[in-house]
Amino acid sequence: MSLLEVAGLTAGHGLLVACQNISFSLEAGEVLALVGANGAGKTTLLRSLAGAHRPSQGQISFAGANITGLPAHRRTALGIALVPEGRRLFTDMTVLENLQIARAAKRTGDWDLASVLDALPQLKSILTRRAGEISGGQQQATAIGRALMTNPRLLLLDELSLGLSPIAVEGVYAVLPRLIEAGIAIILVEQDLRRAMATAHRLICMLEGQIMVQGPSGSLTREAVTAAYFGLNRQAA
Repeated sequence: MSLLEVAGLTAGHGLLVACQNISFSLEAGEVLALVGANGAGKTTLLRSLAGAHRPSQGQISFAGANITGLPAHRRTALGIALVPEGRRLFTDMTVLENLQIARAAKRTGDWDLASVLDALPQLKSILTRRAGEISGGQQQATAIGRALMTNPRLLLLDELSLGLSPIAVEGVYAVLPRLIEAGIAIILVEQDLRRAMATAHRLICMLEGQIMVQGPSGSLTREAVTAAYFGLNRQAA
């Protein structure tokens, strides 16, 4: 039994269908990268998995239970954490306060303040600073740390490196091996195709709400993913 199973998921915004008939599964400790152009449906898919967006069709199963109808806070309590695009930190609160507020999920596990700071050492020196006053890379690290404080089994990372400097991106990605080793399953949205293919065990390329290609990263060529990204295969057909 897979940790996460998505079957025939369809979700939209009014009359706009953002995701259509999406199906895939994910194992514990596995990393899945979602790639695709803006408007491909990646964020809507993550929000649907997190419970922030209600799908119109399909089913989401987590650890063998149907969670399709559960609200976001119930999914967080089960072990699903979302790091949203734009981080969505409480900018007037300190980094420490942003981390501690995640304890409201009341999940037990190995991730506490000490272990989060061990995994994200760049946060140690800025704990007393307001989240709105730190750099983009530090904000992203804080958002990841806040999610880890909920002791997730599934971590959803939306636009992980968007708007960050190359050095900040390296710092954020440096923590992923530690999370994988801990058995956390990860779904990440990444615009950098090279990095996505190098980081993830499997990859899904979406276009206009549909899966165009998916498979183990090692079996997919950059050319095949690029063609799916721009819909070249569909045009040829």
